[in-house]
Amino acid sequence: MTLRVEVGKKGYIIIPKSVRELIGIREGDTLVLSVNGNRIILEPERRVNVDEVARKIEEHRRRVSYAKRPVLGELAGTSLEEEFED
Repeated sequence: MTLRVEVGKKGYIIIPKSVRELIGIREGDTLVLSVNGNRIILEPERRVNVDEVARKIEEHRRRVSYAKRPVLGELAGTSLEEEFED
């Protein structure tokens, strides 16, 4: 999507409503501005919900934890090729 916007007094620009809705930008959000050559890049600042991250890590930990501790030599004689045969 390419749009033309006009730079107003004090360098202000207006981000059109259709773009704000597409990207999910709301009033009060913070944008990160970066310059790459002659390009100006505006991106929404991503906020991290620490509680949500902790919950997902705990879910992952439960999924990958073993019911019993592995024993050395337990898989001796087991062929991984057999595990992945169709």
